[in-house]
Amino acid sequence: MKRRDFLKQSAVTITASGLAGGSVRFPALLPFLRSRPIITHGVQCGDVTADRAILWSRADRPARMIVEYSTRESFAGSRVLTGPAAIESSDFTARVDCGSLPRGQRIFYRVSFQDLETNGAISEPVSGSFQLPTDQKRDLSFVWGGDVSGQGWGINPDFGGMKIFESMRRMQPEFFIHSGDNIYADNTIPAEVILEDGRRWRNLTSPEKSKVAETLDEFRGNYRYNLLDEPLRRFNSEVPILAQWDDHEVLNNWYPGKRMDDDPRYKVKSVDLLAARARRAFLDYLPLR
Repeated sequence: MKRRDFLKQSAVTITASGLAGGSVRFPALLPFLRSRPIITHGVQCGDVTADRAILWSRADRPARMIVEYSTRESFAGSRVLTGPAAIESSDFTARVDCGSLPRGQRIFYRVSFQDLETNGAISEPVSGSFQLPTDQKRDLSFVWGGDVSGQGWGINPDFGGMKIFESMRRMQPEFFIHSGDNIYADNTIPAEVILEDGRRWRNLTSPEKSKVAETLDEFRGNYRYNLLDEPLRRFNSEVPILAQWDDHEVLNNWYPGKRMDDDPRYKVKSVDLLAARARRAFLDYLPLR
């Protein structure tokens, strides 16, 4: 169904429901909407070089990633790249390495996913942009940080989410250096934290953040949790990331060969096994080359 036809049909359905005095229903449109893939956690850009960049996203089902990009916000003269399939082995994440980009330009892009299983329906696109470096000497700005959703402090909708990312986005930096602890796999996120003055800090929660991460899906779930945050997703869509790895991607102060025999929170006692799963999740959920 073309976009214009879809909007027309939506208007007719809403009007008819209102005139009938009943609730608004979309019986003819629901199967169509359900058949389209959904981009679940926004888009990210990373590992930007003079003429290359990695673009990342995630679908809700087996689907092929499609990237359209241009030096113009109108997408005039755009190019389309057909990316890899997002399937179960990567937790439905996918990335495209865009090359031969025009140096020094701001690149506007939008990501879609095409269903692989049923009717080939294409998702609504999610847009982003990033700045490529130039060969000329000039001033530039960047931001750096780390330690996301640690020590029980998660996403508080009442507070406006992780507002630090909105503050950094407004600085219009050219890139973001993430100095590690992209997740806190060894920390849980409680539904509430009582503050010193008696007020309650309310966190969004998820099953994967209700315990320490041991399985591959639990490590991946830590990244999915962070990407529930709207300010973070908006920041990711505009600022390229250079991501580093620290300790909490696995657990605090870990080292090869360490065992968790004295920690009752862990059924998996081998830190080497935990680290292998953590590394897989790190590579799945960050725009790394």
